[in-house]
Amino acid sequence: MPAVKGQGGLARRSIVGILWTGLSMGALAVAELVALLVLARLLSPAEFGLYAAALVVIKFSAIFENLGVTPAIVQRPVLEVRHLRVGFTLSMLLSLAVSAAVWVSAPVIAAYLRLADLVPVVRVACIILLCQGFSTVALASAQRALRFRWLATLDACAFAAGFIVVGPALALLGYGVWALVGALATQHLLRMAVLLLGQPHPKRPMLELRAAADLLYFGGGFTLARICNYLATQVDRLVVGRWLGADALGVYALASQVMTAPAVIIGQILDRVLFPTMARVQEEPARLARAYRSGVAACALLVLPAGLTLAVIAPELVLVVLGPRWAGVAAPLQILALGMLFRTSYKLSDSVTRATGVVYARAWRQAAFALAVALGALVGSRWGVAGVAFGVVAAVAFNFLLMAQLSLRVTGVRWPEFAAAHLPGLALAAVVGAGVWTMADWLRGREVSPLLLLLDVVVFALVISLVVCWLLPAVFLGRDGRSVLGLLVSLAPAWLRRGSAG
Repeated sequence: MPAVKGQGGLARRSIVGILWTGLSMGALAVAELVALLVLARLLSPAEFGLYAAALVVIKFSAIFENLGVTPAIVQRPVLEVRHLRVGFTLSMLLSLAVSAAVWVSAPVIAAYLRLADLVPVVRVACIILLCQGFSTVALASAQRALRFRWLATLDACAFAAGFIVVGPALALLGYGVWALVGALATQHLLRMAVLLLGQPHPKRPMLELRAAADLLYFGGGFTLARICNYLATQVDRLVVGRWLGADALGVYALASQVMTAPAVIIGQILDRVLFPTMARVQEEPARLARAYRSGVAACALLVLPAGLTLAVIAPELVLVVLGPRWAGVAAPLQILALGMLFRTSYKLSDSVTRATGVVYARAWRQAAFALAVALGALVGSRWGVAGVAFGVVAAVAFNFLLMAQLSLRVTGVRWPEFAAAHLPGLALAAVVGAGVWTMADWLRGREVSPLLLLLDVVVFALVISLVVCWLLPAVFLGRDGRSVLGLLVSLAPAWLRRGSAG
């Protein structure tokens, strides 16, 4: 991988990538909220539960369809044509094999989960595995080329086509759970087609032992970690589905989806940009440490206030977005929202460890994470869905500390520096959280409508955040926050910078 000259050039390119990715992911978030609003009113909790169970199976199976070829291509310092050809061949063969295995084992999976209607849903959803397998090298090539704007726009448009157009249309026609499956299939088919057409790469089949070993050494460690991480993010749903039933699974899955949407979006924005850019400077520890510390500080500034705000307004959010029959989502949503920072920030640690190639050290930590989630969910299930949510938050906090320790080791950042990077975000969250709590309580006392309360509280949170950061930037932005703000200002048009200075 060629070196990138100049700290400023790479930093500017990263900021531009974050901005474009954030813009498109923001559109994706809006599309997801609209889809939830429409589909939750057209479908039952049991249908959402079947869909959630099928996603558990498909997403876990997807781990094995390319054995880490995508990140291996992105991370390799020197990439040759043979790596692309071998990667494409391996991905095709593995996706076909995994799809066949899932198709055959669908009845066994359904029997284990005690969901008899799951068999046809899982079998049709296998098309997702084929789409991902055939487009994985195109995706890796685009990530390596730092095509952040194009990839983010593609993801947003594909999701909108599936879940804003196809899904609601099928639900209105009475297709039930198949509306969700059809939306997912449309999203992935469109994404595969555009990736293959828009990011050309050698597609002639090739199996060469040395090139395969180059990819699979990194990919093996990545895949082990991915298996454990996936189990950690899905085992709670398996526990709820098996011990609390399909209705409870629908409630918990929806609560988890609503809460994790902002955390996942922020984490994906930073990860999609920082992983390939960090891989470019993996042999420059000072620049790697600086990028990691800045990313941690930015996460804290964005996520801590957002998590507290979401926890406060969760009851009204559920009423407006999902409707009264989903009122049970509010309690687990509030609990999960308090762990948003842990869920988001560890993705940055994940980017650092993958960029530096320490995938096997990452793998055992993800195994410990999966065990912690399973234990937390099992113990918490005695107190229902809310108990599961509390157990999962504790496990996510444990993983946050494990991954932070590994990231500090590979970057050379010390624990006091790591803690200090969070202080501006904690200060901002304290001010915003106190203000939001007070205002929401006041509005509820006056029986303001849920929609108006949501709008008032969100606007208030944004205004108070901007005001305190402008008045006391050293306290509420910190060194890293001000550095990022300076880069953002430098990207603005010259006339706007002159007007701001005047």
